[in-house]
Amino acid sequence: MNLSRQRAEEIFSKVLKYSTADETEAIISSTSYSLTRFANNTIHQNVAEESGSLSVRAVVDGRMARASTNKLDEPSIRQTCEGALMLARLQPPIPDLLPMPGPQMYRAVARSYSETAGLTPQTRAETVAQVVARAEKDHLIAAGVFASGASAYALFNSRGLGAFHEETLSEFSVTMLGESSSGWAKETSPYWAELEPLELAETAARKALESREPQEIAPGRYTVILEPSALLDLLGFLVLDFSGLAVHEQRSCLTGRVGQKVFGENVSLRDDVYHPLQTGAPFDGEGVPRQRMPIVEKGEVKNLVYARQTAKRLGAQPSGHGLPLPNDIGEAPVNIVMEGDHSSVDEMVRSTERGLLVTRFWYIREVDPYQKILTGMTRDGTFWIEDGQIRHGVKNLRFNQSLISMLGQVEALSVPQRTAGEESFEMVVPAVKVREFNFSSATKY
Repeated sequence: MNLSRQRAEEIFSKVLKYSTADETEAIISSTSYSLTRFANNTIHQNVAEESGSLSVRAVVDGRMARASTNKLDEPSIRQTCEGALMLARLQPPIPDLLPMPGPQMYRAVARSYSETAGLTPQTRAETVAQVVARAEKDHLIAAGVFASGASAYALFNSRGLGAFHEETLSEFSVTMLGESSSGWAKETSPYWAELEPLELAETAARKALESREPQEIAPGRYTVILEPSALLDLLGFLVLDFSGLAVHEQRSCLTGRVGQKVFGENVSLRDDVYHPLQTGAPFDGEGVPRQRMPIVEKGEVKNLVYARQTAKRLGAQPSGHGLPLPNDIGEAPVNIVMEGDHSSVDEMVRSTERGLLVTRFWYIREVDPYQKILTGMTRDGTFWIEDGQIRHGVKNLRFNQSLISMLGQVEALSVPQRTAGEESFEMVVPAVKVREFNFSSATKY
C-alpha cells in the first residue's frame, strides 16, 4: 500500500473511535519493496512486496501495552485497539510513566524520490546483465542483489502529536567469485541514480582477480587498513553503549567513562539525522524531534542519548533517540556519522611498510561487552601490503580485537561516505588505518 499522511490520519481517526484508553498512540507504516537477485551469472529471483501495519499503544491507569496488526480494515483496527486495552489492564502500573508528548515541530528532510519508487524490473534486469557481462569477461561468477523500495511511517497520539515521514531506498551489492578468491562491493541511496552498479562490479572483479591464489600468513598484530564497510560492521556493536539507560544500568562499556578520553584524538562521532548522506525520520519512537548529538569529540565521550523516560529518571534532557514504547533498551543513536580526514585508501597503502587491507568482515560476535572485544572473519578481498604496495591476496583470518583499543590506534582516515555492510545499519564513515590490529588465527581458504 502507498501510505499518505491523509490516509494515516484517516486510520488514526478510527483508532481514536475504538480506543477508550486514557492515552492512545498509533504507529502506521507501509512498505513497498522490489528485488532482483542474481547468482551464477543469471537472474534467479524477482519479487515485489507491499505491506502495511498498525501498532497501537494504550495507557490505562498508569499501565501500558501495545498491540499490532498487518491488516488495516476497520474490523482489524477495532480488534487491535481492543487488544491493546486488554493487555494494558493486565500490566503492573509503571510509577514513572510520562504523559505522551503533545504536538511537535520537525525539520524537513527530503529522502523520497519518485524515480526510485518507480524503478522497474526491466531496468534492474538490464543493469544486472551488464554486471554479468563484466564477470564473464574475466571468467568470474557474479552474484548479488539490486533492490528498491519506498516506505512511509506515521506516528500519532491522542494528545495531538502528528509525525509523518516517507523515504525511498535503493541497494546494489555484488560478489565476484573466482576459483580461489572473491571480491565484493555495495552501495545504497534514497536516489537510485546515485548508485554506480558498473563501478561496483569493477571493484568487486578487481578484488577477486588481485586476490587469486591467496597466500597463508601467520596470525598476529598487524597494521590494517579497514575499508568503510569493514569499519561500519565493527562500529555497529558500539551504538547501544551510548544509551543513557544502558550506562545507568551498567550494561555499557562506557559506564564510568563519560567525560573521559576513551578513544584516540582523531576519533569523533556524532548522531546526525540531518546529515545529507543520512537516512531516516527526523523524530524518534515517541515522536520527539531528533537532535544532532556529538557523542565523541576528539576521543572524549561527550554525550549520551536519552529517551524521555530515561532523561526524566536521570535528570537529563531528552535528545530524540527513544525507541517505541514499551521496550527495555531505552534509546539508541541510529544516524551515526564519523568524522574523517583527507587520506585516501591508496595513500594509506603507500604509507604502509607491512600490513593488510581488509574489504569487509562477517560473522562478527561480541566476546566481552565491557571491553568491547569482538571476533569475526575477513571476507571477499584481504590483501598483503609490503613496501607501500599491494603484493597479493591472503587467506582469510579471524580477529579478536577490542573496539575501544582499535579506536585508540587510528593512524589515518579517509573522507567519510555513506556506507552499507551486511551486519549493521548504514552509517557515514571513513576508511581507517589502524596499528596493532589483532588476528588470532588463520584459515585454509
